[in-house]
Amino acid sequence: MTQTDTTPGTKPTATNNNPGPTALLWKKFSDTPIKRGLFSALYMVKAPYFRTVMPRVQEAVPGRCVVRLGKWWGVQNHIGTFHVIAGLNGAEAAMGLLCEVTVPDTHRWIPRGMRADYPKKSTGGLTITATADFPDFSTITRETGGQLVTIDCQLVDDAGVEPITAEIDVWVTAKK
Repeated sequence: MTQTDTTPGTKPTATNNNPGPTALLWKKFSDTPIKRGLFSALYMVKAPYFRTVMPRVQEAVPGRCVVRLGKWWGVQNHIGTFHVIAGLNGAEAAMGLLCEVTVPDTHRWIPRGMRADYPKKSTGGLTITATADFPDFSTITRETGGQLVTIDCQLVDDAGVEPITAEIDVWVTAKK
């Protein structure tokens, strides 16, 4: 079950008391840059399409995930800026890892939709922060059905500009 810490004077943070295998692997591999790099490579093996943007996981805790996408020719568009679809692929990588470390092993999740806007040009690579207010998972049972959770993805480039905004809806249900 995921719980939220609501200590007065602090920002609420989620905890996962029943983590799945991805969350447990991150816990083992998150303490050094080399191990985080290895975890990032393993994450790309689990979801091969993410290799197209080569995400580097910087942080993955219940309620928050941060992924870095470097700028290289494979993610550029015809005008030399970060291609929007490549950025959104990174947002999906951050969203997926956020769900993996937040949703308890008793539940499952699947993306249901995405909304995106790209109001500005990008400069350099992108840092993507995925956050969400997850529900009390004990209220999501086979009898009550699922619940829609909206993941907010903030994509910020090297100049501090937010060239892409994205929200991804995820459907969370209890495992059978």
